[in-house]
Amino acid sequence: MTETFLDKAYDTTGTEATRELYTSWAKTYEAEVGENGYATPGRCAEALRAVTTDFSAPILDFGCGTGLSGLALSLAGFQIIDGTDLTQDMLDQAAEKRLYRTLTQADPDAPFPVQKGNYSVISAIGVIGAGAAPLDVFDMLLNALDRGGKFVFSFNDHTLEDPAYEAKVVQCVERGSAVILSQSYGDHLPGLNMKSKVYVLEKT
Repeated sequence: MTETFLDKAYDTTGTEATRELYTSWAKTYEAEVGENGYATPGRCAEALRAVTTDFSAPILDFGCGTGLSGLALSLAGFQIIDGTDLTQDMLDQAAEKRLYRTLTQADPDAPFPVQKGNYSVISAIGVIGAGAAPLDVFDMLLNALDRGGKFVFSFNDHTLEDPAYEAKVVQCVERGSAVILSQSYGDHLPGLNMKSKVYVLEKT
């Protein structure tokens, strides 16, 4: 059986290896995840929509990839979306959707360019976890929000195998940094019988 990019993704570690993987994957990414019923972007967008009153507030779609997350957010009614991703080839695919106000390539070796309060909503849909962004990105994104800001993100089954990820959410709630507005466990890639947990947090 031929190994797919999805097979490789969860075992990839390190910034350069991840960038190389997604550069190679960019043109076929949507076809591969689409044929497996990629459901997490829609679930995240709907969870965020359920706790939102102002749909004109700009969203930072961190790790936007080819723009499937931005498409889901747009379909849910969000009007202004800025995207950032590690891989320029992924951003080129996202640009073709004409959904984003801005698209920026991220540099993990540089300070996070977003100042606190620039966005009242940040999404990291399918971004933090095995084969993707490390756990310290969670703190970086949450810290970029002012009080009342919302953070929507997901952990897939591979990521949930490491208890450190859910422990990070629990610790952040226990220390009073955020409250959980919603959490749900459901389809991620149903074609592979894989699920994910979707969270919406509010910064306190």
